[in-house]
Amino acid sequence: MTEKRIETTPSRTAEWTCLARAASSMEADSCYRSDDRLAAVLAPGFVSALLRMAPVRGLYRRVLAPRGLYEYVIARTKYIDAAFQQALQERFDQVLLFGAGFDTRALRFGAVLGDTRVFELDTALTQSAKLQRYREKQLAVPGNVTFIAIDFDKESLPEKLREAGFRPTQRSLFVLEGVLMYLQPQSVEATFRAIGDFAGAGSRIVFDYVRASVLRGENTLYGEEGATRAVGEVNEPWHFGLEPAQAESFLAGHGFRLTDQEDSSALEKRYFAGPDGHVRGRVNGTHCLVTAEKV
Repeated sequence: MTEKRIETTPSRTAEWTCLARAASSMEADSCYRSDDRLAAVLAPGFVSALLRMAPVRGLYRRVLAPRGLYEYVIARTKYIDAAFQQALQERFDQVLLFGAGFDTRALRFGAVLGDTRVFELDTALTQSAKLQRYREKQLAVPGNVTFIAIDFDKESLPEKLREAGFRPTQRSLFVLEGVLMYLQPQSVEATFRAIGDFAGAGSRIVFDYVRASVLRGENTLYGEEGATRAVGEVNEPWHFGLEPAQAESFLAGHGFRLTDQEDSSALEKRYFAGPDGHVRGRVNGTHCLVTAEKV
């Protein structure tokens, strides 16, 4: 198999997500503001300083980022934050963050983790870069957080989970944020097969996916061309996609029932509508977000 860029350097797209979250935490507009203030701590100091200036954030949103992708990251962060918090409120036994990147939820919600165990899974170099930043910033990791280095395209997920002490019979939340589209289709199948086998009664899964039409290059969606060009330029191209109509049967085949699916239009109405109902931000149309429950 051809060597991937993330085998030699930390994920560039994970760093982009961290910067978008950092910028969002500084926004005055409640539609654009999300709660990941630790992302600004993890970002390089000079970058955080620049992002604190509203004109710089505006330039980033309008010119530097692919159209609607900043808005999508904001919506996705809020959506998955809510799922994470709900799992903690319901006292889920375990939370697994696949392709965790520079995710800070285990720290941001550390005070209410309780007995819930959190497993963060990502490639070795990206995970090492994150842990190094934690050490540099003197950020303490809760004792019930376990880090698992894994290449989903090359290594056995069931084996890695067993080695880390994951318990298949317990109620778990599986979060696959910004990860499926970067995997080969056979790796996606293997990952969902393992999740279906390991998910205890009452488990949930939350993930996002890229529409299959994007992989075909149809270029019919808002911001599609810029998004695909951006991931291609850093050698982290997308390989897997679904269409919204396929999601229900795809999940059923792995023992899950679809409970929620949000496309870009739904995300705009949910997260970017002001008090007057006017939508103040347009979301990149390439992705959809999904929640499902173990049958």
